[in-house]
Amino acid sequence: MELKSPAYRAGGPIPVRYTCDGDSISPPLSWSGVPAGTHSLALTLHDPDAPRRGGFTHWVIYNIDPGVQSMPQGMALRERVGGSAVQGINDTGRIGYFGPCPPSGTHRYVLTLYALNSMLDLKPGASPQQLETAMKDHILATAVLMGTYRRK
Repeated sequence: MELKSPAYRAGGPIPVRYTCDGDSISPPLSWSGVPAGTHSLALTLHDPDAPRRGGFTHWVIYNIDPGVQSMPQGMALRERVGGSAVQGINDTGRIGYFGPCPPSGTHRYVLTLYALNSMLDLKPGASPQQLETAMKDHILATAVLMGTYRRK
């Protein structure tokens, strides 16, 4: 699978608009190469450089229809976001996307798209840990898009 965004290139800087210093809206995304047998997709945005054990998860969305091939920028901050897609809580404890906001230095922000062989039995508002547990043994493929951000 391949995951990309017209907003920034892989390994490049994330535009301020998508961070806590801007509008803190999710970037537009598109993907391709979803494998046969995929029953749902999940997506996370994680900062492995955050100064807390395990990093910081900025976004959790799951049960995305496998026929969907893109997401517009600015996904609503609500539990259900169209079709079967459901959002969980990020590490701020809120539903939806929370833009990159490193306390110091340049951090990496890793968007990971998961192709799953089942729909997940998770209610809206699942935590990153609940998503990880539910996906175990169901991942068919992954795609990653990493961007960086440093506050001025």
